Amino acid sequence: MQNFVFSNDFYKTIDLMVHTSGHERCKPSHSYGPAVRNSYMLHYIHSGKGIYQTGGKTYSLQAGDLFLMIPGERIFYQADEKDPWVYSWIGIQGMKAEEYIRRSCLFKQKVCRLPENSKIPAIFEKLKPLEISKNFDLLYNCCAWEMVYQLAEELPVARPKEALHASDYINIILNYIEQNYDRPISVQEIADHMALDRSYVHRIFKKAMDMSVKEYILSVRLANACSYLLYSDLPIGDISRSVGYEDVLYFSKLFHKKKGMSPSQYRTEKRVEYQIHSGAHPDHLPEAKHAFSMTLSK
Repeated sequence: MQNFVFSNDFYKTIDLMVHTSGHERCKPSHSYGPAVRNSYMLHYIHSGKGIYQTGGKTYSLQAGDLFLMIPGERIFYQADEKDPWVYSWIGIQGMKAEEYIRRSCLFKQKVCRLPENSKIPAIFEKLKPLEISKNFDLLYNCCAWEMVYQLAEELPVARPKEALHASDYINIILNYIEQNYDRPISVQEIADHMALDRSYVHRIFKKAMDMSVKEYILSVRLANACSYLLYSDLPIGDISRSVGYEDVLYFSKLFHKKKGMSPSQYRTEKRVEYQIHSGAHPDHLPEAKHAFSMTLSK
């Protein structure tokens, strides 16, 4: 048996993490249980046969099958007497674990046959490193996220497609702008991203936010520009390009129009005000940038 037990720092990866993993070539009739598990355990059968019992049902499984154990549920599984299985497993924990696994039909069915082109077997191979490395935790947590993604993609829950509400679209728009304000973006691009009509995007956003999409993009860019001016020593040209304006002169004119002063004046005056009110030393200003950025995003 190869059992690569992995101990992770749960409090640093609270959403999703690998609790344990391993690979085993079972002996004839080798069994486990009846017992309960404390994490979501996924077993993939490489070869051979066996049975899995849970929820009062018995499943006969073979190579290519995947079976799931849910924390707290009584389970039993046993290798075939004549053709014992070889399997790999992964145990997943975290506050988001159930939510993500529920996106797959495996959560209710408990067992599934993987499609021929499945990428899930390759994930189990990644979980068999030859040696421990300093990036071991990154590899394992990457596998946890990849696993729940592939489960949702390859074994989705069968449900009618639900239309998104206007509020859902607003959140998508806000996230898109937050992730792309540092480059030229347009309302048409955002509409195309969501496969919606441009006028519809403009209308629902204006109603919900009391400003147009263009006005909101501008506000996000200027807020971040102000953050750079106050908490960094970046040249004005670098700041202009960092918030989506290649033309530095245009950025400066726009900034002056909205703030009533040039970027350079803003930097000088606001730094003095900040130091007076907070007592911060000028050399400590860069350390406050992250906190200020978090405030802007709220």
